[in-house]
Amino acid sequence: MTETLSLDSICAPSEDVVAREIEGELIIVPLASGIGDMEDELYTLNETGKAIWGKLDGARTLAQIADELAQEYDAPVDAIARDVNGLVSELVQRKMVVVQ
Repeated sequence: MTETLSLDSICAPSEDVVAREIEGELIIVPLASGIGDMEDELYTLNETGKAIWGKLDGARTLAQIADELAQEYDAPVDAIARDVNGLVSELVQRKMVVVQ
């Protein structure tokens, strides 16, 4: 079953991944098979992805995360919301993030 995301969704990193920041880069390591792509073992997120990942705490909605990031980066909330929804949708598809 594919999860349908909306800005009201609340998400958190999967328990099947470990994320660590190394030299300014966020690296995500799958701990179980079936996570991510079969040919890839490590994943890295750019600065935007790292900012989004850091707010996926299982308590805030994606809309709240987008609002916070829009204030932090002084950017239009609708553009940030599209980025948040796009990245989190991909991470949910790859089973790296779960919808609460």
